[in-house]
Amino acid sequence: MQIEVTRESFRLREAFTISRGSRTEAEVLTVRVAAEGVTGQGECVPYARYGETRDSVEAQIAALPEGLDRDALQRALPPGAARNAVDCALWDWAAKRAGRRVWDLAGLAAPAPLVTAYTLSLDAPDRMRDAATRAADRPLLKIKLGTPEDMPRLEAVREGAPEARLIVDANEGWTAEVYADLAPHLLRLGVEMVEQPLPAGEDDALAEIARPLPVCADESCHDRASLAGLAGKYDMVNIKLDKTGGLTEALALREAARAQGYRIMVGCMVGSSLAMAPAVLLAQGAEVVDLDGPLLLAEDREPPLVYDADGVHPPEAALWG
Repeated sequence: MQIEVTRESFRLREAFTISRGSRTEAEVLTVRVAAEGVTGQGECVPYARYGETRDSVEAQIAALPEGLDRDALQRALPPGAARNAVDCALWDWAAKRAGRRVWDLAGLAAPAPLVTAYTLSLDAPDRMRDAATRAADRPLLKIKLGTPEDMPRLEAVREGAPEARLIVDANEGWTAEVYADLAPHLLRLGVEMVEQPLPAGEDDALAEIARPLPVCADESCHDRASLAGLAGKYDMVNIKLDKTGGLTEALALREAARAQGYRIMVGCMVGSSLAMAPAVLLAQGAEVVDLDGPLLLAEDREPPLVYDADGVHPPEAALWG
């Protein structure tokens, strides 16, 4: 089996900002695997927060032995972007070779459209109010926060979108004291869930303070091995393919997390429809779906995922799976 890696960039509609910085492009790696006249593809987003660059991820993939299958891949690479792109490409290859859809191969029900959150990036309160007003017809908004001065931002978003459901993502940007101060206001403003309020590795305080609304682990949860460290601190886990290292581990993490009583969120990095396609399968039945990456892009794959009033639809076979 031949493995080819290509660097690609997709322009964003506007700058996307979280507590760690801003970007104007989605910089991805596309992996294609080819054998027996069949080609499968997958996409990953190397993430600096986890020590990844496009150079380092390319090097990981280039070092893989020939003839790898999905099972061997799980042992050959750690969870992360490199394994994700290859794993998803192998799933796509297997589906195309068999002339069946991935969900059939995985023994899962056919996926249906899913309502997804739409993300408002971190900005000045007035600009976040304007962004919320433009997106007020969307059923679920995700607010990027993560500074000690977030209260005006929360108020502004609620003013701009008085009827929308709200979730909040602090991206590790708060202290325990800031979160404790904000929590009553999150409830007052109708926020339904808060994602990763404290830094991973510094989140033991969540076991000691009140959690008046569900708290979701993102940076603190990568794969099944992460679950042991979440007990008593989190109520939900955010499963992302670039963290788990692909659909194979993501499906296993979803099952294990549910068995331990966690509710499920399925999220994404800022990538194209190819990155979201396998996550649509993973997100079936999740309590929160956050697969809005393509909605933030000025350009996308062909054929792209379809987003409409019913949500994000499963991919066409020509895209993935």
